[in-house]
Amino acid sequence: MKRIIKKVAVLGSGVMGSRIACHFANIGVQVLLLDIVPKEPTPEEQAKKITTDSKQFRNRIVNSSLQAAVASNPSPLYRKSDAHLIQTGNFEDNMKDIATADWIIEVVVENLKIKKLVYDQVEQFRKPGTLITSNTSGIPIHLMAQERSEDFRKHFCGTHFFNPPRYLKLLEIIPTPDTDQAVVDFLMHYGDLYLGKTTVLAKDSPAFIANRVGIYGIMQTLKAMEKTGLTIDEVDRITGPIVGRPKSATFRTLDVVGLDTTINVANGLYQAGEQDESRDLFQIPGYVQQMAEKKWLGDKTGQGFYKKTKDAKGKTEILTLDLNTMEYAPKQKVKFQSLEVLKPIDDLKKRIKTFSAQTDKAAQFFNETLFGLFQYVSNRIPEISDELYRIDDALRAGFGWELGPFEYWDAIGAREGLQRMTEAGYEPAPWVEEMLNHGKESFYVVDNGQRRYYDIQSKEYKAIPGAENFIVLNNLRDNKLVWKNSGVSIIDLGDGILNIEFHTKMNTIGGDVIAGLHKGIDLAEKEFRGVVVGSDAANFSAGANVALIYMSALEQEYDELNFMIKQFQDTMMRMRYSAVPVVGAPHGLTLGGGCELNLHCDHIQAAAETYMGLVEFGVGLIPGGGGTKEMTVRAAELFEEGDIELNTLKNIFLNIGMAKVSTSAAEAVDLGFMRKSDGTTINCNRLLADAKAQAILLAERGYTKPVPKTNIRVQGRAGLGMFLTGANAMYTGRYMSEHDLKISQKLAYVMCGGDLSAPTEVSEQYLLDLEREAFLSLTGERKTLERIQSILTTGKPLRN
Repeated sequence: MKRIIKKVAVLGSGVMGSRIACHFANIGVQVLLLDIVPKEPTPEEQAKKITTDSKQFRNRIVNSSLQAAVASNPSPLYRKSDAHLIQTGNFEDNMKDIATADWIIEVVVENLKIKKLVYDQVEQFRKPGTLITSNTSGIPIHLMAQERSEDFRKHFCGTHFFNPPRYLKLLEIIPTPDTDQAVVDFLMHYGDLYLGKTTVLAKDSPAFIANRVGIYGIMQTLKAMEKTGLTIDEVDRITGPIVGRPKSATFRTLDVVGLDTTINVANGLYQAGEQDESRDLFQIPGYVQQMAEKKWLGDKTGQGFYKKTKDAKGKTEILTLDLNTMEYAPKQKVKFQSLEVLKPIDDLKKRIKTFSAQTDKAAQFFNETLFGLFQYVSNRIPEISDELYRIDDALRAGFGWELGPFEYWDAIGAREGLQRMTEAGYEPAPWVEEMLNHGKESFYVVDNGQRRYYDIQSKEYKAIPGAENFIVLNNLRDNKLVWKNSGVSIIDLGDGILNIEFHTKMNTIGGDVIAGLHKGIDLAEKEFRGVVVGSDAANFSAGANVALIYMSALEQEYDELNFMIKQFQDTMMRMRYSAVPVVGAPHGLTLGGGCELNLHCDHIQAAAETYMGLVEFGVGLIPGGGGTKEMTVRAAELFEEGDIELNTLKNIFLNIGMAKVSTSAAEAVDLGFMRKSDGTTINCNRLLADAKAQAILLAERGYTKPVPKTNIRVQGRAGLGMFLTGANAMYTGRYMSEHDLKISQKLAYVMCGGDLSAPTEVSEQYLLDLEREAFLSLTGERKTLERIQSILTTGKPLRN
């Protein structure tokens, strides 16, 4: 049966329900969002004489929830305007409207009795064949399906989104014994392709996969902390980015999530864990109980493991809880010899292996958490999953880990990890030793560019289902590397397409990257038919290497700077006017030079979560790698006679002058950094494969090398006068500094084509020369150097 989702009904508009509704609106699906009718009017409603039978009263809860979601930061919507796709109502008046929905998602309070009452209503109005799923995180799915009709049970299962649904990639699919396999297959596919999720098939076991293992990891961390005598500051330093975990590490995460939430899940796991060998670990430590009694629950109550205060000078200060005294004290700097050893190691797996081999207290703590984790996950198969890769997928997508538990184990070495954890008193499940005895030395292998996992039942390596839809550069690096320098790897993606991957810090663009881009185009023009510029890194590029610009400007090496800028511009033009199609695959931060690079691609295939912008104004410069030129070209292409206010040009000028960064790929289109013809990939895991497909499509359509433009209409004094008048008014009103005014004047001069007496047609090279001259002159300004220095030393922009 072919199934199309045109409309979704979300029952329950709390934090999760409203945000799930927003994410469906993100992908263009109509949503019906329902909640209960208020019990009585508020004093404000009484004062306004709003009656209890009015829509305003009856839909107050759902409308307030949706408004709060739309106004929240970070936004659950790609575009705020997409909220129009969400229609609101209440359970009494509008439950009948679920008959028009293709998928009904229940997200009401975690109470089985209440859920069953809602399902009684759903059964009255739901049309047969409609999907019905629950977003519960704690109630067994099969209990909710009891006493329901056959059609309901056949189309019912758990769909556990993680909060916030737009940003956390995990979606657990939890079927019951009665769920139709076709329904499971559909939800696994839909979650991946349409919702952009890592969809993980989970069993109907306590807390499913991610929370089961994730909460164990937290409780094991607390235990290891007590055993080694570390402080909160030390634990968060060790369990953060240095070991491939989020910046929020352990205790900051607990504060954000809410200590009460963690306690509830841990208590639930203790109560349901009679067969769990680590059940006792889920008992809440005494200091956590004390915190709960004091309502020190984290961000929601203003204090938890951390507390934000103001010092005597009014400056914000973060205090850390001392678990020995239960009092707050200033954060302490953390120093361990083992952590110093790790600083120069960029490769995470090598860093993990090196850290685990150290002997100081930090390494002892780290090993204690890992060895316990290894024991726990090996014993959870087949209880929570039959396949080990699903556990890794769940932890990476749900908790933001860069490596899953079995991947950590592989980083240390499966055999070495087994020996060391056994010596430390941890015993893994028997299948691990059996795997090693059969000559299988790791949980994963890469075979001919495809990653395979160890299947416990067959005792062989198997391909991960669906992996053929993804391109993972790490899997291709050994056999498909064509060329490499210190900043770039060029990898053959197959089918005549090359990929140019950056691997500098934050993928910044310097000399090595410029050389790599030229080399990639050269190779493609000789032997291939297209190029993709993309990577598996967290971000596409933070822009040009401003440290190089700063050092050259500081030494007043202006000839060298001029050469660097021209080289960047020439490289962008080389990409734009190559004989083969070039497709940019931006994701995450795509700033400054990273944005300019994509502006010069034939096509952009962007991840939905792409934060793109020309941010040079923040360091006292204008876009100098062709960005100002290209945005001026785009304005000229959109210009219509009679547009006396030059609205398009003005909007682009303001976007650059305010250093606007899109909060999504959709907003990048609105800001003009992407064209409407460019593409968006919801699931970032599919991005490189989609970009490759676009490069092939362009090549097969008969790609012809473009000709540089010589007929770009610029406005000269007509536009310049408008911009200078506006900028001076902003300066007079103290909305910008004197240096901001100077940068604005330089930007306006380039975008208007200089001091021309009338609108004139000019070439791209003419604009590039103006752009380079303006950029170079600004590097000679002391206040620009101060701004660059501030970014380099503090990471914060300086408005001087």
